[in-house]
Formats: sequence, C-alpha cells, structure tokens
Amino acid sequence: MNNDVSVPLRTVADHPELHLEVVPETLRPGALDQPVRWAHVSELRDPAPYLLGDELLLTAGVNLPGSRAAVDEYVRGLAAAGITALGFGVTPPMHHELPVRLRHACARHQLPLLVVPTRTPFLAISRAVSVALAEASQREQRRVAEAREALTRAAAGGVREVVRGLARRLSGWVALVGRDDEPTAEDGAPRPLPAEVGGILARLRAGTGIRSATTELPGPTFVVAQPVYPQATAAHLLVVGRGERFGSTDRAIVAVGAALLGLAAHAGTDTARLGAATTALLTGSAQADALSALLPSAEYRVVAGVRRDGTGEEEPGYEWLHSLLRTPLVRVTGGRFTAIATAAPDPDTTAALAAQGWLVVTASPLPAGRLAEAESELRTLLERARALGRPVTAEPGQGLSSVVPPEAAARHARRLLAPLRERGDDVLVTTLRTWLACHGGWDRTAAALGVHRNSVRHRIGQAERALKLDLSDPDARMELWFALRWAET
Repeated sequence: MNNDVSVPLRTVADHPELHLEVVPETLRPGALDQPVRWAHVSELRDPAPYLLGDELLLTAGVNLPGSRAAVDEYVRGLAAAGITALGFGVTPPMHHELPVRLRHACARHQLPLLVVPTRTPFLAISRAVSVALAEASQREQRRVAEAREALTRAAAGGVREVVRGLARRLSGWVALVGRDDEPTAEDGAPRPLPAEVGGILARLRAGTGIRSATTELPGPTFVVAQPVYPQATAAHLLVVGRGERFGSTDRAIVAVGAALLGLAAHAGTDTARLGAATTALLTGSAQADALSALLPSAEYRVVAGVRRDGTGEEEPGYEWLHSLLRTPLVRVTGGRFTAIATAAPDPDTTAALAAQGWLVVTASPLPAGRLAEAESELRTLLERARALGRPVTAEPGQGLSSVVPPEAAARHARRLLAPLRERGDDVLVTTLRTWLACHGGWDRTAAALGVHRNSVRHRIGQAERALKLDLSDPDARMELWFALRWAET
C-alpha cells in the first residue's frame, strides 16, 4: 500500500461498528480532519522513538504511570512524536474507566483522545483503518487514471486545453512559462507571477534531470513547479498553485500534465499526431509513426521489469517509477512495467528496483519509430535475467548479432532449429534456451524451469540428438545461442 495515503481521523472516530467515544475537550480545531496513516498498539512507557507520525496509537494503559506529572510527560512525548490521536482501551479489571489524569493531560496538550469500549478489540480498529486506507488508495489510483484519460483527450486541443484541464483537475491555477519566466499559456494564474515563484524557477533551471520544487506563499498558497517532459529541459516549466497542500496523487497528476505539455510543445499545432501519440503512450498501443514524429531525433532504451518471484501480485507506483527511471513514459500493467528512457538504468537504480523485488532488463538502443521492435528482445532478456537472477542490459554494437543482416540471421536460425520446430516441441526449445542462459548449469536450469535436474539432462540429450550437435563444444553452443536469439526477433 502507498504509505502516502491517509484517511481523516473522523473516518475512524465515526465508524459505526467501533463505538468509539471522542473526548471533546482534547480536540483542537480541525483535529478530526488530521490524517491517519496506520493504527498501532503499544504498551511501552515511551513509544515515541518507535513512531513514524500520523498514527492512531492504541493502548490499554498496561504501563500507564500513576502520577499526574509522569502521565503529562507520556502525553507530551506522544504529541511531539506526531501521532494523530491516542485510543485508550477500557480493560477491566486494569482500568474500569478512562483515567482522569490521562484525560486532563490530553486536554492540556490538545492530543485527540478516543475511548475504546471493552466490546471493541484493538484488532477491529486496526482492520477498520487498514480497510479505509485500502479504499482510499484505490480512490487515489482511480483519480490519477481518470485525470490521465481526461488530460489525454484535452491534449487533442493543444497546450491551452491541457493547461485548462490540469487547473480543473487540481482545483488551482496553472501556468506554463518559457525561458523568460513569462506564461506562454495559463489558466487563472496571477499576473505577474509572485516573486517567490521566480526563485524556485531559477533553482529548477539550474538543475538537471527530472526534478520539482515547492514553496508556500502568503494566503496561504502552495506552489509546485517542474520542467515539462520528455527531455526535462529548462525551456518550459509547469507551475501550479492552490490553497491546499499537494499530496502524492496531486503530484502524480502534475507529472502527467508535464509529460503531455512537453509532447504538445514539441508537436506544435499538429494536434492529430499529438492525440495519436499521447494515446499510444498511455494505452501501450503501437503508433510508431506518431511517436517518431513527436519525440526528438535520438535513440531510446526500452526498460522492462518483472517480479522476481513471478507472481506479479504487486505493482510499482507510476510516480515512483518515473522519478526513479527519470522518464514519464512508463506503463504499469499485469505485474510488469515498461518504460522508454534515454539511457539504461544505472546500478543504483537497478539496485533500488531489486530491493523492492523487481528484476530489470534493458533492450538495445532504437530510434523512436522502431521501439515496438524491442518487445521480442525484451522477452529473451527476461528469460536470461530470470535464469541468472540479476538484471540484464543489451550491449549495443557488440558481438555477432550486430553485424549479421537480420534476414540472413533469420534464415540461419530457421535452418538450424528446424529439427526442433518440426517436432512441435516448444518445451525443448525453452529448456535449451534456459540451459544456455545458465551456461550449461543443470541445477540452475532446473530451478529456473521448476523441474528436476534429471528432466533437464533428458531434454538436453533429446535436443542434442535432434540437432545432431555436440553441445559440449563451446562453438556449437555459441552458434545455437545466436540462432535462438535470432529466431525470437
């Protein structure tokens, strides 16, 4: 679950099945609207060092101090740790009612206090918070998806329509500024832009890569700014302001708007091609001609990632991926992500992905109009990465595959692999490819395929006899490896 997702305290306090009692004198103005990110049980005398903030902390008062001063110290520490509220469970015979000293301490420090009746177990509160957070996360995901679709449709009308749509989605004002920091398109933005905005724009222009900056103006007005994509240059900057702070979902919508504005600015007034290309990027469909026309003339790398365990039960968030891979051109679907980047991920990036259970491969460089060709290479690279248990990056311009004409390579692959194809036995082909990727390791191949090592030996023997090759010969294995790769492409 996204740790940035929260629910207001009133969602828990007003839950009809929990029967919680709010102690009114402990509530400061707006307390019930404060965020709850998790519910946690602790009976420590000083739990503050183990808290992250925004918790609903639950206690049965097992170690509640007896003196008023000690209780005051306890509550002051919880308030300083940033918890949202304290839930006290009435647990006879330990506590037949809410201790008066705790009530007074929470009132003095304005720490919201909830009384949990005997009939409500702490587990029920934790479960209710978990369910509410999951529902909130789904709502936020839907909000981003709906914004992405709406802004993509708006992109068909050009830059101004994207700016107008972004302002509506974020309930604020939006400005797209050029090199002179003057708006080239805006919706509701103050004229001139506040002087403080000029400061964050200067910081953005001095940086590199995908970045953003924020500031708070009198009023208050919260402002976030970032370069437009896909190049993340300082030529155009997107500035958004409103009276509420920007959450992670808002920032994800800003990132979508920046991506579309970057494409729109590059595409000029050719709205038909812009609509086709942005729709292709957001749906994953192939529109090579439009994409080639809109992206700058350069070579790109297609990066793909799958779960190491192959389950694909969890998917990385779009915002996290586009920040980590430094590209907004990311698609997440079906337990896999695919991204279009200007360079292969560096070791720190692949390590960060690996730490979250993702195995990453990077295809050879291709111009924008030929990016669809990377899919077949990605399949081969993913098989090799799974077999090796580590990230794999295709190295361009090296080896036999870079100098043999594709047509000749395909003919050679068909001829060499014909005995296996004629048998119609894809199991042998898959086993052979995995075995070669594992450098002939029986145990590693068996583990990668989920079979016994004796089954691997039997299949490799069958393939060797069918192909009439001596697979102990490194030259034969090398030729066969290239044939299998060429057959994929």
